[in-house]
Amino acid sequence: MGDSFTAGMGDPEPLSPGGMRGWADRIAEELSERRAEFAYANLAVSGLLLREILDRQLGPAIALKPDLVTLSAGGNDLVFHRSDPDRLAAALDAAVGMLSATGATIVLFTGPDWGDTPLLGHNRGRVAVFNENIRTIAARHHGVIADLWSLRQLSDPQMWDPDRLHFSPMGHHTIAAMVLESLSVPHSLRPLEPKPMPPGTWRESKAGDLAWFNNYLLPWMLSRVRKRSDAPPLLPKRPDPGPVAGL
Repeated sequence: MGDSFTAGMGDPEPLSPGGMRGWADRIAEELSERRAEFAYANLAVSGLLLREILDRQLGPAIALKPDLVTLSAGGNDLVFHRSDPDRLAAALDAAVGMLSATGATIVLFTGPDWGDTPLLGHNRGRVAVFNENIRTIAARHHGVIADLWSLRQLSDPQMWDPDRLHFSPMGHHTIAAMVLESLSVPHSLRPLEPKPMPPGTWRESKAGDLAWFNNYLLPWMLSRVRKRSDAPPLLPKRPDPGPVAGL
């Protein structure tokens, strides 16, 4: 369950539904190696807010009678709508309670630390508050935390897509390994080491920030503002559970 993060944005793969692979596909591939009857569904839809994720995905997720559910929600609310993290957590808490009542193992994600990333870094305090709520919710419902905030590897720019909003293939690989380790599941995902990058000058850094704003962030924000209410809704990545073919 989730948004573009769970749909695999930033990790292109033509053979995967939606043209993206991502951390969730990687986890499914690993789990399928250890369980012959394994089936995987991915209800994620890019761009959704937390309430939209719960309204559109909670019912279908419960209907699948899952053994394992991953849920990442709230990032779009916090970063682009400056939402109250405590109100978001209250809605999430109720949903996690319903999922937990099915007997499934629930994995919840903390938000990443954008640090001093221009504009995005200003949300650091709200993300930190939301993360503390996430940890409390996981403890209350005996869930598992997948802690993006403390995953220090993500501080390397090579872990991120050029848009700085989504993860690169290396980032998705690293996150998949972290989730499997959080679940105490053996896996074959070896660490990927970023290549050494030459130090840049202050002027080069600022020029890169300006190019990022003009080429990625501003177009994305405008697309959200101009979003047509009559546009057909995007479809889930993999709405029906089925076997996973490793890539």
